[in-house]
Amino acid sequence: MTRLRTWWLMAALAAVAMLAAACGADDDDVADDPAAATDDDVDAPADDDDGDDADDEPEFVDDPDAEDTGVAADQADLLGAGATVITPLMLEWVRDNDPGIQVNYQSIGSGGGIEQFLSETVDFGSTEAHLTDEEVDEAREIRGCEPLHIVDAFGAVVIAYNDAALDEALGDEPLVLDADAIADIYRGEVTSWSDPAVAELNPDVDLPDGDIIPVHRTDGSGTTNIFTKYLDDENEAWADELGFGTEVNWPGGQLGGNGNEGVTAEVQAQDGGVGYLSYAYAVENDIPVAHVVNDDGEVIEPTLDSISAGPSEIIDDIPEDFRFDVLGVGGEGYPIVGPHWILAWECGYDEDVAESLRDFFTWALEDGDDQAEGLLYAPVSGAFQERVLDEAVDRINAADE
Repeated sequence: MTRLRTWWLMAALAAVAMLAAACGADDDDVADDPAAATDDDVDAPADDDDGDDADDEPEFVDDPDAEDTGVAADQADLLGAGATVITPLMLEWVRDNDPGIQVNYQSIGSGGGIEQFLSETVDFGSTEAHLTDEEVDEAREIRGCEPLHIVDAFGAVVIAYNDAALDEALGDEPLVLDADAIADIYRGEVTSWSDPAVAELNPDVDLPDGDIIPVHRTDGSGTTNIFTKYLDDENEAWADELGFGTEVNWPGGQLGGNGNEGVTAEVQAQDGGVGYLSYAYAVENDIPVAHVVNDDGEVIEPTLDSISAGPSEIIDDIPEDFRFDVLGVGGEGYPIVGPHWILAWECGYDEDVAESLRDFFTWALEDGDDQAEGLLYAPVSGAFQERVLDEAVDRINAADE
């Protein structure tokens, strides 16, 4: 068994931790009420519930089934929670980091990562959706200092599919989609592969008439945020009807899955299944993915080079607080790409925790490139890496100095 597959299985086990750490929201609640999982519903730390005059200390919920995401919580130097997309890479970094920092990471989705970060139940959050202006203001009220966005990798969201008849029809040709076709599949307007919106993009293929079954995330998801923000930017009907966020009000007749793992499983289980996934999940599970037309009209296969191309074009324009999106990608760039952030605080840590955070993420940025590329993430490098280290990592606890 390869190292990638071994650690990937560990990531799959981490999905169990989602239920324990999602603050009481079960899958049915999220599916019935999409707003229940949005980052707009993040609450401040829990109010007093034991009758005294002091606020109760929030508790980090450690699930024994999630121990493969690192060491047990009571043995860890650092506690973290958030995006499922980064779990395989986080596992590699936890195992290999030279400083020897012990990390317990709960793979609960970006929405949960933001929630636990703002509730101060973890040392760091993890997300593919940066904090909103309202959440930044909330963070300042909670801690009295700035929340920090540490960019540690870039990842692609791919359109994965499972359809035997389509595979046979395509042969050696890739399935080509553009933003309009993808939007219409998820809006329920395109329901079969032979629809003209898809057929026009694949003129040399006799596409089958089989049904398309869209699969989306049911949890508050940074992957959803990247995917819907791309469609919001590219497709007017999508922007008018659905918008973007860690969760949107999906049209009826679709399937849902919790985490990248859940969407992967649903796509694999349905003939005609289509889902948006982190690139690494599709590759590891051997699910074919579409090539996507970018802003310059180029048909682009997702690869490490094409994933890196979009971010490289905007590095000089990234703001000081590192809250940004990767949109309008052209050239040789794959168009559905976004950064992953670690959320940390500018103040309030015990010094040993602050030192562990700085040491771990400095090592990850400076020496974790091989692990990132091996797991199909584009690393942070060059002058931008220096910016992230100087303007984010080194600011952890700086306000207390």
